[in-house]
Amino acid sequence: QLVESGGGLVQAGGSLRLSCAASGRTFSSYVMGWFRQAPGKEREFVGAINWSGQHTYYADSVKGRFTISRDNDKNTVYLQMNSLKPEDTAVYYCAADHKTGYLTSLIARYDYWGQGTQVTVSS
Repeated sequence: QLVESGGGLVQAGGSLRLSCAASGRTFSSYVMGWFRQAPGKEREFVGAINWSGQHTYYADSVKGRFTISRDNDKNTVYLQMNSLKPEDTAVYYCAADHKTGYLTSLIARYDYWGQGTQVTVSS
């Protein structure tokens, strides 16, 4: 089970840190990803992190503003979001890929999903 938290309302230019806590199984060996879905739009890739945390991969739209990290001892993945823009408004989901073994933006590769947390950025 994956549970996101940390969403909320923030002004443009502000920051938020999302957390994704895993339970029920150990996700420390899994690639973890963050995705988001804005109203009326398809779910899109935000970024991913490998099992050790040494490698990350980001969508161009968030590169340089968002940072993914993980604490395997806590079975938790984080998404630090800085310089937020109104277009970052969406429901943010974390997901786990236990098969692929490399960083991927493909939604179909991810097997486990959280319920999402709302992020709203006001202008």
